Amino acid sequence: MSSTENILTKAAADKQRKPTGKIRQQNEQLIIDAAEIEFVNHGFKGASVRKIAERAGLPKANVHYYFKSKIDLYGAVLHNIIELWNSAFNDIKPDDDPAEALAAYIHSKVMYSKTNPLASRIFASEIIHGAPFLSRYIETDFENWVAEKANVIKAWIAQGKMDPVDPYHLLFLIWASTQHYADFGEQVKAVLGKENLADEDYQQAAEQITQIILKGCGIKR
Repeated sequence: MSSTENILTKAAADKQRKPTGKIRQQNEQLIIDAAEIEFVNHGFKGASVRKIAERAGLPKANVHYYFKSKIDLYGAVLHNIIELWNSAFNDIKPDDDPAEALAAYIHSKVMYSKTNPLASRIFASEIIHGAPFLSRYIETDFENWVAEKANVIKAWIAQGKMDPVDPYHLLFLIWASTQHYADFGEQVKAVLGKENLADEDYQQAAEQITQIILKGCGIKR
């Protein structure tokens, strides 16, 4: 597969075609968890299927049984995190209360930084390096998704539910602030003087980000 092809489309199609037996799900999750570590530590080029198999505790042949190539596995990792992030904001509507919708989105995104930090860092690295494998997705599906959400935010503004802020920059701010706790987790822990962040730290982060963003948008809770 060339770098210009939409690897997320293939990952989604592969996921739909595969049986959903318990053993398959467990093995695929083992492989994806191991792959996340390898991709974070060595990047796409430096990661090897052999090392991923060793980390997952499975024969290399088993990895290839579930994922035909390294790029298929990379696509699955990226697809999983993007699908998770988008699901938290997929169903917003003009009739919704922006305070509730934005607060729920922010909370979900912060919690994903807790539960899926490695996948977030892999996505960040992909973007920093010019999105070699995600360029088509960003220019098509993702651009359309963002435009849809921006239109809902514009509708909230038109209805007087919030101040006239730029929807795109609002979304950029939410992504940056929430994903910071995954992408720069070591920095956060160092500044707070903690070896690890506890559940209450993530809850507090979500609450503080929500308060700042809603107030900045003129939204009352």
